[in-house]
Amino acid sequence: MKIDTHRVVRPSILYFGTPVVLLTTENGDGTVNLAPISSAWALGQHVVLGLGTESRTARNLAERPELVVNVASPELWEHVERLAPLTGADPVPEAKRAVYRYERDKFAAAGLTPAGSDLVKPPRVAECALQLEARVRAMTPGGAGLFFSVECDVLRVHADERIVVPGTHHIDPAVWSPLIYNFRHYHGLAPEVGHGFRSETAGTTTPRTASAPR
Repeated sequence: MKIDTHRVVRPSILYFGTPVVLLTTENGDGTVNLAPISSAWALGQHVVLGLGTESRTARNLAERPELVVNVASPELWEHVERLAPLTGADPVPEAKRAVYRYERDKFAAAGLTPAGSDLVKPPRVAECALQLEARVRAMTPGGAGLFFSVECDVLRVHADERIVVPGTHHIDPAVWSPLIYNFRHYHGLAPEVGHGFRSETAGTTTPRTASAPR
């Protein structure tokens, strides 16, 4: 009989291995806000985001529902971390003042490059190999008013040609992986251990090498 070695714990956060995405949205004056989040998941052609109600991103999307979900890869973690203590909200909300500071030009602060989008106003992040142009379908409050669950329709997907299986529209998981936020530490994915029975790329992907883009 296996001995149960578990015990009850109360973690301060529950980021149990979640992808990091950079969201671009339009501010009221036409400038751009760039924000990292680690509460994002996809189902079909839809993406659901978790956003704090006092964030500039949430306010922007309530008024202008277009955005780009830029999926970060492991080599971008330092750029992501430069964004982490910044906010586009001016004045800084009282609950954030002890930790965050206002920054008008987050692209410059993070050392990242804006690139024009096709179907939405906010730009893409050029350094991200996977970029999803999207539009908000619904914003549902939760957590006693602390956050929104934001459902988005993906309108167009941009993928660096180096991460696409040649001759297909499939992302090659052997040459690209998302940046993972694991209990406030940054990780890349470990080597593949297997594939799902519905995989459309099994046997067609390229073995990962140290120089392969991720």
